[in-house]
Amino acid sequence: QVQLVESGGGLVQAGGSLRLSCAASGSTFSINAIGWYRQGPGGQRELVASIGSGGSTNYADSVKGRFTISRDNAKNTVYLQMINLKPEDTAVYYCNRLLFALPWGQGTQVTVSS
Repeated sequence: QVQLVESGGGLVQAGGSLRLSCAASGSTFSINAIGWYRQGPGGQRELVASIGSGGSTNYADSVKGRFTISRDNAKNTVYLQMINLKPEDTAVYYCNRLLFALPWGQGTQVTVSS
């Protein structure tokens, strides 16, 4: 069973940067498309970025040009580089497979102060 663990969140000022990591166990990690999701206070969980097994990427309009998703299959890790952060990016960030989602982990909190 693949498990995903998110890390890298924190408190930053608007305009700052963070890099989130999603570390996976399991030998089949490289064939899975992975998404980064976020859930803001009182909001629904939304998909903000995804990366396919071949490296193709997609982004929500709200983060295009500011967030970059990448993967290192040798390390079984997917990253989310976030720059020019805005207060509205404040949320708990999660990663998961796009298909056949796993049980959600604890996520990593990102807080952007104005």
